[in-house]
Amino acid sequence: MDRPSWAPEGVDMQQASPARMYDALLGGSHNFEIDRMAAEMGKKLVPDLPRLALSNRAFLRRSVRHLVEAGITQFVDIGSGIPTVGNVHEVAQAIDPSVRVLYIDIDPVAVTHSRSLLAGNDNASAIEADLRKPAELMARVRESGLIDLDRPVGVLLIAVLHLLADADDPVDKVGRLYDSVAEGSYVAISHLTSELRPDDAAALGASANNSSKVGIHFRPASEIIGMFDRWVPVEPGVVEPSMWRPESERDRYEEPGRSLALAGVGRKV
Repeated sequence: MDRPSWAPEGVDMQQASPARMYDALLGGSHNFEIDRMAAEMGKKLVPDLPRLALSNRAFLRRSVRHLVEAGITQFVDIGSGIPTVGNVHEVAQAIDPSVRVLYIDIDPVAVTHSRSLLAGNDNASAIEADLRKPAELMARVRESGLIDLDRPVGVLLIAVLHLLADADDPVDKVGRLYDSVAEGSYVAISHLTSELRPDDAAALGASANNSSKVGIHFRPASEIIGMFDRWVPVEPGVVEPSMWRPESERDRYEEPGRSLALAGVGRKV
């Protein structure tokens, strides 16, 4: 298989990546055949899977706009994925051009593309780091010189915590991020859930683990709500992504009561 010019050396083109699978579901072009195959397999099991991806992306945009309007001027987007339309810096800087954004991902393809996209933007950058090592990740954030952790920051954990196994203790990881940021900071989380469609969640989880070798963990609502421990929830709390402050009917990509995800925003006070 020929390596595309945008693919860094050393990237395994035979192993699916969550970031590139998500890109494929959104109709992006920076993915490999193995990623497209995994995405297609998911769509065969759950035909409305692309709507979930669109709903999740719309939640990201709305939450970023809300935080900028609440006074947040810097963002750390952990598990940022492959650049696509409506990136955090585009949404935030359309409101306030001085907003600073640091993208973080474990996938070198995502980081490489983010850096390419951000060339010439002094208020945005991208680094490679692992959410499973929050102390190292936040040290790299501070070393970047872009984010001032002594001031409030918006921490974005969009569609990333469900990639952590129970043994990785995602609640602990969110708690460590809470300890690393200043009062007045916010967190935005979206997470796959088994709450509303347990059979579809089980089928997708098994397919991801057995076929694409990408561990995806659908969790009940109680566990996702627990990730906001110590964060004060922003209304309407932890809900289906399309139900979190929709701005128009265009935000309602999914039927109420049918989403495979939950989402919410919390504040450190």
